[in-house]
Amino acid sequence: MDPRHSSSLYFGEKLSGKPFYTVSGRIYCEADFLYSGAHPSQEVCSSCGYLITDMVLQARGKSYHPSCFRCVVCRRSLEGQPFSVDADSRVYCVSDYHRVRAPLCAACRGPILPTEGSTESVRVVSFDRNYHVECYSGEINLI
Repeated sequence: MDPRHSSSLYFGEKLSGKPFYTVSGRIYCEADFLYSGAHPSQEVCSSCGYLITDMVLQARGKSYHPSCFRCVVCRRSLEGQPFSVDADSRVYCVSDYHRVRAPLCAACRGPILPTEGSTESVRVVSFDRNYHVECYSGEINLI
């Protein structure tokens, strides 16, 4: 886009002390850069809904500000961290996902969580009921 033919209301704006951007050797005020098509990708954050003007974090086909990509439970930043997503597309840190979404043991009613340092839980499933391995007391009948 040639800045001499800008349709922006800010054409000719003085840029002294204001943010400006250079693309392909052309200088743009912030409004022209963000809204006129000069900005290479106008990504909107899936979390806060605001335009992303710097680094874009992409996860599961959506774009985020790195600071907005957080666990829905503890609000800890998940940038560069493993995460899990539930059926409603809510993002969790792995420990909160297991704590919130873990199946309950039919014997002790406690959540069946991964052991320390693991991301997978071990459980016994019998007659559509979940059990901790140590809580299961059923007998296996071999024929």
